[in-house]
Amino acid sequence: MDRPFVWRAGRVLVPIMRVERHERFATGPPPDCRPVSMATMPSPSTARLPAQDDLPWDTLGAIARLPKAELHLHLDGSVRPATALELARERGLDEGMDLSAMRARLTAPMPCTSQGQLLDAFDLPTAILQDAESLERTTTELVEDAASDGTRYVEIRWGPTLHLERGLSLRDGIAAVVRGAGRGAASTGLTVRLIAVAIRTHERALNVDMTRIAADFMGEGLTGFDCAGREHLHPDPLEFADSFAIARDAGLGITCHAGEWGGPAQVRRALAVRPTRIAHGAPAGEDPALQDELIARGVTLDLCPTSNWQAGIVPTYAEHPVVRLHRRGVPVTLNTDDRTVSDLTYPREIARAMTFLGLTLAELADLTRHAYRVAFLHHDEAVRARLLAELETFLVTDPTFRMARA
Repeated sequence: MDRPFVWRAGRVLVPIMRVERHERFATGPPPDCRPVSMATMPSPSTARLPAQDDLPWDTLGAIARLPKAELHLHLDGSVRPATALELARERGLDEGMDLSAMRARLTAPMPCTSQGQLLDAFDLPTAILQDAESLERTTTELVEDAASDGTRYVEIRWGPTLHLERGLSLRDGIAAVVRGAGRGAASTGLTVRLIAVAIRTHERALNVDMTRIAADFMGEGLTGFDCAGREHLHPDPLEFADSFAIARDAGLGITCHAGEWGGPAQVRRALAVRPTRIAHGAPAGEDPALQDELIARGVTLDLCPTSNWQAGIVPTYAEHPVVRLHRRGVPVTLNTDDRTVSDLTYPREIARAMTFLGLTLAELADLTRHAYRVAFLHHDEAVRARLLAELETFLVTDPTFRMARA
């Protein structure tokens, strides 16, 4: 039986890809990133991503139609600029900004000089999201935005302890996000699950309290636990062993951010908390032995190529390892991480991976299938089976994907 956030109506959600024929990606890889379809790139001063119609239109249409699953998406990194401006004005935090200035404030540099500079883009959203109303609204809107990409399943993660500065309790803050996810799911048909994130720089006792309270919402769609934040300040995930133990004992799915700093060693270090998935982990592309270990353990890397390049994890987008890792047999998924901070949509990330990394439609189908298989639906296997069945039906009936399989 479906749990909360599962759309139970018998209609079909028609995905709409918000792409115009001459639209260009708003941001992109650095100048030396050469698209696979181009022999040369322009000079560093003029380099830009190609227009989306550099991909065949049947491919763009197939990306839009595919019933997608996204597993690595942060709430506070995906607030609509117009909503952020409205909420900031209501709370006296707008600093006289207009919409253009707000958009610029919420988008991190391309690329950043460090993970810390990327995380600076979260400061204003965090300041805005300090009450139940703002958390509920922005969660609903993020579900709506994901649905507009043609996504059928999404996991949204956020750090509940980041939203306590104005007196909001942990329980009330978590409940607000749960309500927002439920409302968004009801209006769009998306299946939504939530991941509570322990923040590396917060007190151990606070993270433990948050984990215990988050576990109380497991029956309401909160099914995962993560640890994230400024990795260089608290590199050892075992500092949060108590929280991981509470989450695991409660039945939450376990993931952990790793490799945004510190290279392959940090990815390997995350294995100490026995995750089923690792958020990011791109430096594993440099370490064949680590790749072997990930394969042996069946640990999935939830990779975000644009965000990983933006944070300086890879020197160019074209050097991101997501496709190479997949072809070697390492379990991976493809994600956006932060829609607003990276000025991105999920179809855009997919199209970018095809253009610059050589991802094929057949491989995209494989990644999507794997995302459903490792989604934190371990208490809702009937839902997983339904979503996988919908995907398989699509893949054998959609003419573009059928040709890709031939």
